[in-house]
Amino acid sequence: MRVRAFAKRNIKELFRDPLTLFFGLGFPLVLLLMMTLIQRNIPVHIFELHTLAPGMALFGLTFMALFSGLLLAKDRSSAFLARLTASPMTASDFLLGYLLPLLPMAVGQSVICLGAAVALGLPLSWNLLAAVAALIPSALLFIALGLLCGTLFNDKQVGGMCGALLTNVTAFLAGIWFDLSLMGEGFKTFAYLLPFAHGADGARAALAGDWAALPGHLLWVSAWAAALMAVAVLLFRRRLAAP
Repeated sequence: MRVRAFAKRNIKELFRDPLTLFFGLGFPLVLLLMMTLIQRNIPVHIFELHTLAPGMALFGLTFMALFSGLLLAKDRSSAFLARLTASPMTASDFLLGYLLPLLPMAVGQSVICLGAAVALGLPLSWNLLAAVAALIPSALLFIALGLLCGTLFNDKQVGGMCGALLTNVTAFLAGIWFDLSLMGEGFKTFAYLLPFAHGADGARAALAGDWAALPGHLLWVSAWAAALMAVAVLLFRRRLAAP
């Protein structure tokens, strides 16, 4: 009940800034449309929808880190969290209350992005639902990353780190715009140590029906998401305990 009430409050806070929400949900669609138009007017296959759309859906999830980080950082900078420390809520309760409103939003973001790809020519199939499901660990990853940043930094710092920095890092390390092999084997090996490329490849594998490749990608992303969330809970607990 405590978590539910806190989550409802956070839903209201998220919708207090509709412009940021609109930008986060709409920007990936604009990029998807632009790249599809570019592909139709060039003779080589670079931005094909079956590889581009899952990558763009992952790119859209980076904004979940921005939303969760800003929400937590703003609460920390005000007296709101200080007042709530007198309640019986634990650090896990707090972070779960931030996570619950954002997870359905992340799923909706993936549905919208892949739905737009269908409108642009991606074949309609049941594998689209599998791709949405395969993106859930990535959604948890970005939400956890945002909560970690919101625990450590103020809202202006979170805006810089989870905004321009994270979106660009994810785009390059996930291979959304290009094949990672083009940057050399060393760069590719480094990229696959991180979860972003696995998140994009997992969604592509689900869309293609490559079920054998799917578990490895999902497990890698899930492990990173669990580790980041555990660190966020630990550091947030210390913040609450600090005088």
